[in-house]
Amino acid sequence: MSAIYQRASVRQYTNDPVTDDDVRAILRAAMAAPSAGNQQPWEFWVTRDEAKREELAAASKYATPCRRAPLVLTFCLRIEARFPSMLQQDMGACVENALIEAADLGLGAVWMGIYPEADRMEAVRAALALPDGVEPFALVAVGHPADTPEPQGAARFDDTRIHWE
Repeated sequence: MSAIYQRASVRQYTNDPVTDDDVRAILRAAMAAPSAGNQQPWEFWVTRDEAKREELAAASKYATPCRRAPLVLTFCLRIEARFPSMLQQDMGACVENALIEAADLGLGAVWMGIYPEADRMEAVRAALALPDGVEPFALVAVGHPADTPEPQGAARFDDTRIHWE
């Protein structure tokens, strides 16, 4: 459980590459997420190319970490699903698992929301030439942290938000 509490949004990275083994570990954790009816709607694009990372960074004013990270993971969802109303929940769990695994590996990562903002989605779709039936959900910049932000996970606990019946 320590990775949950040590995870922090990291937006500055060293130039050290993220290994293929680490990418696979992150995506293995992502795919271990629960999903409605086990529909597993996820697809992933792994981007190291600097020009493509620039295009992804331009998708949103909040996506500038894509410029600085040596790796960007694009989390996409397949719109053909058994339970379409649950896609966002499935994908949220998927991205969170990836963030926790990245932290456990000693990497830094930050989640940048794309879905359901039409302009962001179109920019990512164009940058990656996504196929029909696949929608971009989130960008996650990943790299070795250039600094160590203070984790906030444990400090977020607020007993006043718990209501006992």
